[in-house]
Amino acid sequence: MTEGTTSAAAEGVDTLTRLEQEGEIAADYLEGLLDIADLDGDIDMDVEADRAAVSIISDVSGRDLQKLVGRDGEVLEALQELTRLAVHRETGDRSRLMLDIAGYRAKKRAELSELGAKAAAEVKNTGEPVKLKPMTPFERKVVHDAVKSAGLRSESEGEEPQRFVVVLPA
Repeated sequence: MTEGTTSAAAEGVDTLTRLEQEGEIAADYLEGLLDIADLDGDIDMDVEADRAAVSIISDVSGRDLQKLVGRDGEVLEALQELTRLAVHRETGDRSRLMLDIAGYRAKKRAELSELGAKAAAEVKNTGEPVKLKPMTPFERKVVHDAVKSAGLRSESEGEEPQRFVVVLPA
């Protein structure tokens, strides 16, 4: 192995270790919140696309966990930011951690991927740009990825919270 290859491999291990540490800090923080709220849920940690991913799942119906998702994921977004702040407080580094509760984000990701693919198909058929409704940064990212995988490009326009995706012809 050359020196460059060795340091690149070590950097990958360091990144993985750092992301796993973020997940552990987040899991501890979320366990505390679940205890305070007297809610049942299991914490699942993973590393996806160079970011820590933490999920709260439930063996039972998950109705209680829906309280932590809120309307249109608003409570989930707030909990994600609080969890990122908890990680930042412990590590001193900004976290890009993704939080999912009761499969809400996974379901939303599938819906948004389908929306992006449909918008891309419409643009391919008509040759005209398609503007989508305002979305959160997470939602826009999923749509951008779906459009890119369909072979087209997209841009975000507008100001938060009214920022939206425009799918453009090739």
